[in-house]
Formats: sequence, C-alpha cells, structure tokens
Amino acid sequence: MKIREILSTARSAAFELDDGGIYYTKEPYRLVLNGEDAGEAKTVAASLFGLEPSTAYRLEVRGREGVLASLDFCTREETATIDVRELGAAGDGVSDDTGFIQAAVMACPPKGRVLIPAGTYRITSIFLKSGLMLELAKGAVLMAETDRYRYARFPGSVWSRDGKEEYHLGTWEGEPLPMFAGILCGIGVSDVCLYGEGSINGCANHDNWWYNEKVMVGAYRPRMLFLNHCRRVTVHGLHFENSPAWVVHPFFCEDVRFCGLNIENPQVSPNTDGLDPESCRNVEIVGVRFSLGDDCIAVKSGKIYMGKKYRTPSEHIHISQCLMENGHGAVTVGSEIGAGVRDMVVEKCLFSHTDRGLRIKTRRGRGKDSYLDGIVFRDIEMDHVMTPFTANAFYFCDPDGKTDYVQTREALPVDERTPGMGHFLFENIHAKNCHVAAAYFAGLPEKKIEILEMRNCAISFAEDAKEDVPIMTNGVEACSRKGIHAENVEKLILENVAVEGCDGEDVELSGVEELIRK
Repeated sequence: MKIREILSTARSAAFELDDGGIYYTKEPYRLVLNGEDAGEAKTVAASLFGLEPSTAYRLEVRGREGVLASLDFCTREETATIDVRELGAAGDGVSDDTGFIQAAVMACPPKGRVLIPAGTYRITSIFLKSGLMLELAKGAVLMAETDRYRYARFPGSVWSRDGKEEYHLGTWEGEPLPMFAGILCGIGVSDVCLYGEGSINGCANHDNWWYNEKVMVGAYRPRMLFLNHCRRVTVHGLHFENSPAWVVHPFFCEDVRFCGLNIENPQVSPNTDGLDPESCRNVEIVGVRFSLGDDCIAVKSGKIYMGKKYRTPSEHIHISQCLMENGHGAVTVGSEIGAGVRDMVVEKCLFSHTDRGLRIKTRRGRGKDSYLDGIVFRDIEMDHVMTPFTANAFYFCDPDGKTDYVQTREALPVDERTPGMGHFLFENIHAKNCHVAAAYFAGLPEKKIEILEMRNCAISFAEDAKEDVPIMTNGVEACSRKGIHAENVEKLILENVAVEGCDGEDVELSGVEELIRK
C-alpha cells in the first residue's frame, strides 16, 4: 500500500490509496485520523471532510493486517467563516436564496469560507470571486431555477472601445456565441476552492432545458460550473446532477483540479458532457465518477475561429482513477479542437457501458493548428464498451459535415484547413464484452496519423454483441464483431495485442505505410 496526498484545503483533504486497484480499492480499508476512526475507504481516491483549519493530522490506513500506510499532512489557513443562513438564506426549497448566498460570497474576506449548511437553496447563478473557499455541506442542495429568462445572458464577444480587442463571455461548442451564465460561475478568478459533500441539481428535464435542445432560445444553455479564464481552482467532493448542458466547463483556464466528484445525468439527456476542458493548461482529474448522456470527458480547444485566432491548445492534462459509465465516449478529444491537444495522459481508469473508450473526433476544416500529439492511455479496464479505440478524421459534425470536402477519401491538397494527428499510445489495456469493433482508426489520406502504438492490449467480444457503426462518418457500415481497422496511418505498432471473438480479419489495413507486429 502506498499513500499520496492529492490535495488539502482548510476543511478537506484527498488521498490516493494505491493498493493496485483501479478506481475501487482491492478491499475496503479503515481510515484513522489522529487516532480516531474516520470511516471506510472503498475507492482509491479517498476524501476526508469536516477537518479543522491550520491543523496537523496523521492519517493511517488500516486493513486486516493492521496499519498498512500512514501520512502526515496539515490543512490550510482559514481567516473567517460566513454562514449563509446568518445572512438570511432560508434553505427551505421555496425561497430564492441567490442574493443571500451572493452577498456571503462578496462579503467573505480572502482565504475565508462561505458555508452553505444542510438545506435546499433555490438559486439562479452564483458568481465566485478570488480567494474564496465555498463549502457545500453534507445535506446541502443548490436547486437551479429553470426559467431561462432569470439568468444573465452572456454575449459571445464584447469588443473594446477601439475595436481592437475582444472580451469573451459566452461560448457554445467552441464558438463565441450568446450563453446563459453558469449556475456556479467564475470569470477571471484565482485561488478558489469549491468543496464539500453537498450537491448541485440543475433541475433540467425534457420539459425545460432539454426541450428542442439544439435551438437557441434567448441564449444557449448554461453550464452547471463555468470557469472562464480562471487560475488555481480546486473542486472537491461535490455531486452534480441534471445539468442543462455540459456540467463542468473550464474555458481558457490554468492549474485546475477536480477530485472525488460525482457527475450524473440521465442517459437520454442531450449534450450533457461531464467535464470539458477547453483551451486549458495543467488540468488534473482524479477519482471522478461519471454517468451521463454524452461524453464523460471531452477535451477541446475551440472550433475554428477561436482556435485559429488564439492558438491555445489544451495541454498537460492528467486523468486518473476515474469511473466512466453510460456515456457516448469515456474520454473524447474533439471535435472542437482548432488549437490542438497535446500531452494528455489517461491512466488507471474504469470504462463501463460507454459507446467508445478513447474517442478522437476531427475533420477537415479544423485547421493546421489542430494537431493532436502525445496522447497516452494506459492501465485501463473496460467492460461493455461498444468500440474501445477510435480515431475519426471524417467526423460529420457541423452543417457542412457531410459535404464532399469533409467526407471524400481522396487525398486533397494540404493547406491551412488540414488538421493532423501525431503519436498515440495505448498500453496495458483490457477490454471485455465489446460489441462493435475492437478499434477503428481513420486518418486523412493527405495527412496520415503518424504513429499508433498498442502494447499489451487484450480485447474480447460479448457473446450477444450488438451491432452499430464504430465511428460517425459517411461510408462506414454497422458491424458487431470487427477486429482492428486502420486506414491512413504512417506507422502502426501492435505488440502483444490479442483480439478474440471477432467475425472478420483480426487486422484490416488500408493505406498503412508501416506495420510492426510482435
């Protein structure tokens, strides 16, 4: 057993209990804090709440054989606590408590805590500020208003007086477009911590936010947590459910951490991605459970305009010890990746009943800055994933998605509209009960995928494998037991890769320049 501190705040902490388990520990353990029982741990990323500020603690992890590991840590400083009930919040599920909670936020001193105790608080948007610690205590629920016209409407861009600079507020699918303010909203803030055992309920359903979801009514649907140009933000332990759109959306942010969250939406909910870093740098996502109606994690960097103008890729992203359930893609890259994605590691995660494991979505028109490189998947367990590995350079999104320019398999001239895919590594991955295809890689003929490596990967199909299309593009037929399909790849490396139970060829290649198989 190895123990590592993931984070500590003034009132909470999280630790990685490394016993070789993935998301779940191999067995339950008792946590003992300064000699007192602190509960049971069943997940590798274990959290503690109800701590005291500026206090030294000794954490012991105990199993059947006694103390297995221990760690000393100290909580952070806290200057003061403002309880929203003392400022007038009712927490009765009926009254509008937005103003009282916002007053507590604005009145809180640097490194102070706003406490939202148990109760149900009806709100619209709460705006964060720098230096804030906001605790949503166990039993506390923020219930979001569903009348869209009670939310502030962010314009996509606000131009400077001289017309030379633009300030971005609203965004929708990678473009500067009008958007309702988030339920929790941070604009240009830093050193913020949102934590606790409480929950935020977006109250979305098919009678309100999800009705005619592709039509902009007033503005596009809000995120539950929207962070715009923020730095050093930590989100720990909270439960998010029934989001109007994407749940957590960091936009042009740096040094953000998400730990021990539970993100849950119905499987039929539209565009309810779990966590979408867009043009972000230094992102850590650890111990998060996702169960929702779209991609669990989708890494983005602007569609065309934002990617080309600001050229800000998403980079240095680490995802570990997460559980992805019931989404379209467990971890998706794209399709709004106009500035590219690089240096992303996904490790020690469980994927269960998702349509795809890795899902790369790009297409002609994303641009020459849309380059994807240094993406690593390792130590992953998958169960009932329809297609574990996909890379699709013909994704038919947008109004022109099915045009000849996007969909032709003929080589076109390489120009400023042509995206690229570099090096991808898949290592130590076990996928069982698959349904459609083991892997489907489709690169552009004019700019092939450079290197695809699969090492120590075992893939097997369910006995009653379902039929579906492996990637969303023209000309790909439905299948149920397909092996590894690769087209337009410069180098394909297969080392100790086993595919069992497929109906067709184990490996089907087209336009692959070099195959190395061991």
